[in-house]
Amino acid sequence: MGGRRRLAAVLLSTTVAPPLACSAPTGPEARADLTVLFIGNSLTYTNDLPDLVRSIAEAAGHSLAASQLAYPNYSLEDHWNAGVAAAIREARPDVVVMQQGPSSLPENQIYLRAWADTLAQVIREVGARPALLMVWPDRTRMDYFADVRDAYRQAALATRGIFVPAGQAWLEAWALDPDLALYGPDGFHPSRLGSEVAALTLFRALFDRSVAELPDRMVPVTGGLPTIDLGDAGEVVRAAVEAAVAGWALH
Repeated sequence: MGGRRRLAAVLLSTTVAPPLACSAPTGPEARADLTVLFIGNSLTYTNDLPDLVRSIAEAAGHSLAASQLAYPNYSLEDHWNAGVAAAIREARPDVVVMQQGPSSLPENQIYLRAWADTLAQVIREVGARPALLMVWPDRTRMDYFADVRDAYRQAALATRGIFVPAGQAWLEAWALDPDLALYGPDGFHPSRLGSEVAALTLFRALFDRSVAELPDRMVPVTGGLPTIDLGDAGEVVRAAVEAAVAGWALH
């Protein structure tokens, strides 16, 4: 079974926004503290996750240059077949963040590890580090969170990469406040708050810096980037991110 057909079994919703693809940063952005290429699908480009991470980084006094290759329903195999190796070699980032569907079933866990390893060989070739962004199952399959976590963590271990437990941070947040709306209306794509939790987890994992002291409202320096406003959920969300990373980060 091909990668896209296999992924279609777990992606229940169609895209809600056009895919985004950015070229390698140039000029001042190329001198950022960290340069990150995001490779994924609608779970990355919904709410523009890379720009949310940039906003958090700037509010914390860092600079981050981010580009993304994200298309509807894409698996890592689809990205490979579309020529992502050339894009990685051209961008030459510091980190490449990889994401596909939940990949909770045993055969899909093997598939995720295999293709993450294939991309990681090119990522290492250009001196970058791979990172695996744990996503989440759809709302009708909440019992599969642990399987999604295991799939992405094992892929991170196999590639000697960074594990970003965003889906686990969702679980930790719900343990503190079950009423948080982290899913969007379709029950699979994230709400804005769900994407902000993922973005905070990415910042925590990529910069190895606690989010505990970050403010509820984060205004970026760069014009056009989104403002992060966690509101009343701020304390819960920050604690959830810290708990997820403390419990599941790779050392």
